[in-house]
Amino acid sequence: MADIETTTTNDEGFAAGNIVGEYELDIDAQEKTGPSPNQVLVADYASCFTFAFRAGAMRSGREELGRIQTEAEANIDDDDDLTDIAFTMLVEAELSDEEIDDLVSKAEDICHVHAALREGLHADVTVEADAF
Repeated sequence: MADIETTTTNDEGFAAGNIVGEYELDIDAQEKTGPSPNQVLVADYASCFTFAFRAGAMRSGREELGRIQTEAEANIDDDDDLTDIAFTMLVEAELSDEEIDDLVSKAEDICHVHAALREGLHADVTVEADAF
């Protein structure tokens, strides 16, 4: 048995219903009934990176970062392929530039989506501390 199992059902057109564990997710290439595959990928990457940033802080002995809001931006080319991704992370806690650099580096090592994407598409990350 695999570690991750999903079922994607497409009866017609370019929309699909997905079962991911106990969850249902509609994905629609034309964005009529749900987010597009590229939108889901960018949201998944941003979520994973946010969790990895917090995990890196915890591994460094910094238990409380407060609220983290990651705003993701991505561009696609004429073939509908992602060309670049950027994150701006708004972090409630006050962090020094050195702490930010360390936590971004740790997040890059921890985030499984970051590891899975080709190097040329890794997110350009900006962190704004003491943001709330």
